[in-house]
Amino acid sequence: MKINNLKHAYVTLGLLICIIIIGTVGYYLLGYTPSEAVYQTIITMATVGFEEVHQLDNRGMWFTSFLVVVSIGVFFYAVTSFTRYIVEGVFMNSYKDNKVKRKIEKLSDHVVICGYGRNGKQAALELSQHDVKVVVIEDQAETVQLLRETNGMLYVEGDATDEEVLKLAHLENAQALITTLPTDADNLFVVLTARELNPGLKIISRASVDNADVKLKRAGATNVIMPDKLGGQSMAKLVAQPDVVEFIELILLQSIESVVLEEISCQELATCFEGKTLSELDVRNTSGANIIGMKREDESYLINPVPETPLLPTDKLFALGSKTQIKQLINTITIDSPGI
Repeated sequence: MKINNLKHAYVTLGLLICIIIIGTVGYYLLGYTPSEAVYQTIITMATVGFEEVHQLDNRGMWFTSFLVVVSIGVFFYAVTSFTRYIVEGVFMNSYKDNKVKRKIEKLSDHVVICGYGRNGKQAALELSQHDVKVVVIEDQAETVQLLRETNGMLYVEGDATDEEVLKLAHLENAQALITTLPTDADNLFVVLTARELNPGLKIISRASVDNADVKLKRAGATNVIMPDKLGGQSMAKLVAQPDVVEFIELILLQSIESVVLEEISCQELATCFEGKTLSELDVRNTSGANIIGMKREDESYLINPVPETPLLPTDKLFALGSKTQIKQLINTITIDSPGI
């Protein structure tokens, strides 16, 4: 929509300029000076009724008649178009879009979200709370206008299944892509295109139909989420294990300032902790956080690891605590402590 509006405005302006040039050259050939030719052209196009600069001869009257017929429609159409361009906010929208485009061009390690429906909107909100830069791709004009009016939101207007639109979101520099389009076929196309543009990209896709998750993973999706299936499982568990489900939801849906379930890499593990055990790390006393799980180099998981579990730089820790406690834990395991 934005591209069509701009193209329409440029074409209208081009036609207007061409007619002014034709009129100026024509009156100049009829014996007018350049300034008189421009003036006579303008008053003729605008049909303001001013007296001619010079008395017109037969050739001048024929040329003026031709100029009036050709220009009057274009002139008033141009005035109407540019007035609407300003009044309806097209100019301001274009200004905002260009400003957002310049910001996106400087991004790296951001997350691209295709579709700003219920799932996409919630994903963008959650990532923003974790200070992750997000770029939303949306083709619905009403939704794009909502994104324009949302402070700090980065967006690209267009069809996410179009490779060029994905490039506008700088997918090559992104760390992950989340596609939440309504149809599985569109999500499949996005996954295929995104995997080709960025082979190392983490891709999370929404799926609606059974077995679509298998096809999406074959296409290159890292993970596939089926909202309807997850919703049904949650409802069943609320019957069988209501308190457990509510407790987990309480942790996951809490404000990031209250409680955080965080993934922490040990790649920058302080040398004094390499080979040490969790008990020697003394996480609870030093930071207040709790380590509730680990992921080893072989992709295996340890749930509630025992205190004797050794720490390796290839490990990932899953810690539970407040934002301050998690920050303290990261500082503890990544800063060498001379006393240990």
